[in-house]
Amino acid sequence: MIEALAGERAWLVGGSVRDELLGRPVVDVDLAVAGDPERAARALASELRGPVFRLSEAFGAWRVIDRKAGRTYDFAPLQGDSIESDLAKRDFTVNAMARELHGDGELIDPHGGRGDLDSRVLRVVGPRAYEEDPLRPLRLARLAAELGFAPEAETERLTREAAPRVTAAAPERTFAELRRLVIADGAVDGLRLSDRLGLLGAVLPELGALHGVEQSQYHHLDVFEHTVAVLERQIELEGRLDEVFGDSAPPLRELLGEPLADELTRGQGLRFGALLHDVGKPATRGMRPDGRITFIGHDSLGEEMVRSLCRRLRTSERFSRFVEGLTRHHLVLGFLVRHAPLDRRVVYHYLKRTAPVEVEVTLLSCADRMATRGKNAERAIAAHLELARELMGEALAWRASGPPRLPLRGDELAEGLAIEPGPELGRLLAQLEEAAFAGEVGSRDEALELARRL
Repeated sequence: MIEALAGERAWLVGGSVRDELLGRPVVDVDLAVAGDPERAARALASELRGPVFRLSEAFGAWRVIDRKAGRTYDFAPLQGDSIESDLAKRDFTVNAMARELHGDGELIDPHGGRGDLDSRVLRVVGPRAYEEDPLRPLRLARLAAELGFAPEAETERLTREAAPRVTAAAPERTFAELRRLVIADGAVDGLRLSDRLGLLGAVLPELGALHGVEQSQYHHLDVFEHTVAVLERQIELEGRLDEVFGDSAPPLRELLGEPLADELTRGQGLRFGALLHDVGKPATRGMRPDGRITFIGHDSLGEEMVRSLCRRLRTSERFSRFVEGLTRHHLVLGFLVRHAPLDRRVVYHYLKRTAPVEVEVTLLSCADRMATRGKNAERAIAAHLELARELMGEALAWRASGPPRLPLRGDELAEGLAIEPGPELGRLLAQLEEAAFAGEVGSRDEALELARRL
């Protein structure tokens, strides 16, 4: 990189310097360029033989991707007439440090970022930092989740004051910050900080509404605290797959690592399922004559609310459908526990009903059950995990191969029974598929015989 940019005056800035000082991998390299960012970016792209493209028309930023090293380089024009002027416009002191690319390596730190880095503190560069970009308060929570840092008192005050204005930022940018917060190692702490500073209520009012919503005797927490506990258990399960799921753990781990959408894997998307699965509860809370609290229909209402939320944040349709499915079906396995051991037809209906999230919702239901520690909790958790372990193997096989293949086609069935194509034929095919899954149909003749009886 030094050789390609030999003719440019440039500085490593922001997160690149911060992560370097922390000993973290530097995969996103930020550079401020005194000259022409496009020329500098194209020079590096030529050396790396990687793609180069404009990031921002308004700010003149360019990006180069080094696919071989798995690294991106972002080039932006110097803001102001000096690097010090540029750093003064940045968000937090730990991001307001620089090193000149062709200099002696001396740290440029006009705002005390190195000291705050050592103290693990987040501090806004100045009161105007939040005025210049309404998304920066949410970025504070994201950085706290990623770095394990805490804001100092004045920064907390300024963040709380600026929190309502976060919604003025572009929805895509808001979701990008939320995404990084939720998948961070410190996601739970970041979520609690967001809630305490008023950020969560601003960007996800559906979660803010969960506070103080009491539940039945089978729960020990209100809906908000239960939701946080489910996210904690979901993160815990990510590291306990072998213990909980035995032989199913390796293929499950591989599946959770698959790309989903919006730069998230399936496992990372599951964290959003944990966060949003009960958003329908406040609006569906009721009480039976015996005093027991109910939330009838919160799964279906929650599905609609997740769809609306995802539209508001402009997520991809694929991500939205994924989290909608998790919300809609998160209760299904729990209702089957009392019927264990399950016959093959019940297993079939579980897989058919919960597809295409049959694997992920099985895992989510475990986190949900583990976070529910009211009356008879330990016995209920043990029974749930035992059934989930059994169904996980079935769900993984279903995901890999799909529903069972019938030994005859629909037109062959219609001809064999002398019936016309239509709804009746469709119902017969569905019943034969269920019978095939249960092992009751293996050949064409057996399928025809069963269809005649049906």
